[in-house]
Amino acid sequence: MSKTKNSVVSELDTPTDLQQAAVDKIAAAVNALLADVFALYLKTKNFHWHMSGRHFRDYHLMLDEQSDQIFATTDQLAERIRKLGGNTLRSIGQIAKLQSIKDNDEDYVPPREMLRELMNDNKHLAAEMRKAHEVADKGGDVATTSILENFIDEAERRTWFLFEATRQEGGNEA
Repeated sequence: MSKTKNSVVSELDTPTDLQQAAVDKIAAAVNALLADVFALYLKTKNFHWHMSGRHFRDYHLMLDEQSDQIFATTDQLAERIRKLGGNTLRSIGQIAKLQSIKDNDEDYVPPREMLRELMNDNKHLAAEMRKAHEVADKGGDVATTSILENFIDEAERRTWFLFEATRQEGGNEA
């Protein structure tokens, strides 16, 4: 039997010293992040697969590297939720309901626009991670805040690389 709508069934309940209300808030915040991470992963792979142009090789390899890094965060985020006793995402449909990063289903996106869109999405993800960090901090969850701090740094690094790749020759403007 479920304890509440957001809680896990008793067979999956995991002991924690954190308050149930904090666990529910942290799980909700991290699940929203997890949905965004999956959305960003797929968009990064999409742009990796559909990259074209004179910088194809560099951009193709950079997006492949970034997508691997993004995907690597999914298991850590999901397992963090489970360690607290929360439920993780269960389907693509649930991801679609929770994601705040917009999909891009266009047939063709120019390379520079791809990189700019991914730059903005990574920047957005870092901001959402900061919000989840605040929720975890208020709930006394040091482990989640620690994980998020590393992931924020990674998202900022991806943002930086994408920004630099989109700069015009000879200037600082984006």
